[in-house]
Amino acid sequence: MVATHTTQQVAPELTMRSDDHLLEVNHLKMYFPITQGLFSRVVGYTKAADDVNFYIRKGETLGLVGESGCGKTTVGRCIVRAYEPTSGEILYRDPDGGVTDLAALEGKEIQPYRKDIRMIFQDPYSSLNPRMTVFQVISEALRVNNLASGSEMRDRVEYLLQRVGLRPEYIQRYPHAFSGGERQRIGIARSLVTNPKLVVCDEAVSGLDVSIRAQILNLLEELQDDFDLTYLFISHDLSVIRHICDRVVVMYVGKIVEVASGLDVYVDPKHPYTEALMSSVPVSNPRARDKGTRILLEGEVADPSNPPSGCYFHPRCRYAQQLCREQAPPLKDLGNEHYSACHFAEELSLAGVRMV
Repeated sequence: MVATHTTQQVAPELTMRSDDHLLEVNHLKMYFPITQGLFSRVVGYTKAADDVNFYIRKGETLGLVGESGCGKTTVGRCIVRAYEPTSGEILYRDPDGGVTDLAALEGKEIQPYRKDIRMIFQDPYSSLNPRMTVFQVISEALRVNNLASGSEMRDRVEYLLQRVGLRPEYIQRYPHAFSGGERQRIGIARSLVTNPKLVVCDEAVSGLDVSIRAQILNLLEELQDDFDLTYLFISHDLSVIRHICDRVVVMYVGKIVEVASGLDVYVDPKHPYTEALMSSVPVSNPRARDKGTRILLEGEVADPSNPPSGCYFHPRCRYAQQLCREQAPPLKDLGNEHYSACHFAEELSLAGVRMV
């Protein structure tokens, strides 16, 4: 009689492409079902995020840009696990050096990472509970995660209020007593109360007056240095992205079409959609304003529930050829950490923003 041995399968160890990466998103998909009829039969899917790939280095600010509805907020909410991704990996480097796939976590497994990855929301009015005081709003994460209590919790909240530019005496006031800019400062303090490693800023300044935006952006940069933070900065405002971001990811209809450094994506775009976006950036120098050409895209943004064949952008692209209609372009590495999902990225000479 021959003895048989059963071998237990061990899950493969998760690894990242580089030791300085804090987060890697690999082949992320987020499909929302479209239902119909009395029994809510699924008749299709809205592909809000469709095979998204990028990484964020420790200490950097990565910008995620695109038109409204392109899926950038969906990606941010998948990272903080407000959504359960349809498929893909969200690899996060733990403080002890290990790697965890956030997309694979379920239920209470996610809880320990809630304090490490936080979010600043767009609307400073709807993101704060009007029935909670400033102290309750900011300290809630400490209480839920059992990180502090009593005087220690109060001291932490008062310190953060001071750090974001508000007076500690405001601790027992309610949100209605504050302006939009002050409410967003409270939201920022709330996101930092657990000493996070990564903060997802979802249109963090788009709901504010122009006069307040620069103050909040400068505050975010100061806090990044002081607290050793890493930002994913989601915005449709390209002027804001240019001011604060080290690298930029451009999305169109759920897909990434270009990734480059903050400077390269503005002065040397390699995708026609990025070129069109950059043509809309306001130029500060009056003498240079008439030298550029505004690119007006024809047609409508593709429907994420029924996207076109090949390259999703080809119906609106003035450089499109037959290949673009038939084959989806891969995200190619063009060197110097510049990536483009265009069949003709190395052949086209595209115009960027005039910097002077």
